[in-house]
Amino acid sequence: MTDTAMADRIKTGKGFIAALDQSGGSTPKALRLYSIEEDAYSTDEEMFALIHEMRCRIMTAPDFTSDKVLGAILFERTMRDTVEGIPVPTYLWEKRGVVPFLKIDKGLEDKANGAQIMKPMPGLGALLAEAKSMGVFGTKERSVIHEADAQGIKAVVAQQFEVGKTVCAAGLVPILEPEVDIHSPTKREAEDILHEEILSHLNALDSDTKVMLKLTIPTEDGLYTDLAEHPNVLRVVALSGGYSTDEACERLARNPKMIASFSRALAEGLSKQQSDDAFNAALGSNIDKIFKASTTS
Repeated sequence: MTDTAMADRIKTGKGFIAALDQSGGSTPKALRLYSIEEDAYSTDEEMFALIHEMRCRIMTAPDFTSDKVLGAILFERTMRDTVEGIPVPTYLWEKRGVVPFLKIDKGLEDKANGAQIMKPMPGLGALLAEAKSMGVFGTKERSVIHEADAQGIKAVVAQQFEVGKTVCAAGLVPILEPEVDIHSPTKREAEDILHEEILSHLNALDSDTKVMLKLTIPTEDGLYTDLAEHPNVLRVVALSGGYSTDEACERLARNPKMIASFSRALAEGLSKQQSDDAFNAALGSNIDKIFKASTTS
């Protein structure tokens, strides 16, 4: 029943997916943006404790509810942690009406053929089983495309769908994320190749296999509309990719079949030193902007 309710919420709900899944490599940058410098912690444990405190502050904020937030993507440690004494996935769904997802990739391989595929994921089966038992609905796995190189893009998409099928077999819904670097000089051309590759793989899926896609906001407005309407796709979400909140929202609003799944743009302007009122007001403003851009019809 819960899976069905979550699937219905993701497929038809109004709102966006919050990305709260900064991992080891991106956590120091996220903390700096939150006005915590690297001299404020000396161990990984201290670093992850600080980022969890920030995430809890976001998850418990007045505006972080199902009114505007459909789902939240969690880092592995966050999934296993608690907020207000409740396991994070349980808190999100039962207290906030927000569908929990888990980031499962272990980072990126070195660039080859203009792209970076994902590193191996040892223990993936056990992690997926754990996530399922904790009430997590789906996963997210990220690769990066830097150039319009057909061979590199084919490798990225093939690996994304291969991992996605493993996730589906475990009873979860994968968010496939073949990001295109927003600074790529061949971004438009890369997106055209990516679109065709994704469509080809979607058309080869069994009718009961459902996936989601997390894609860079395309240079050509509406490029991914047919993917969003594909029967095997629950939803297409957009990453902010380094755009400011305002620019990301403006670009997203021109793609009505995409909704946001922003990380840095969601946390823009937030700092540890803010009072709760100031923090909640800044976060609420970001949530409003992202919600509006995600509900353009």
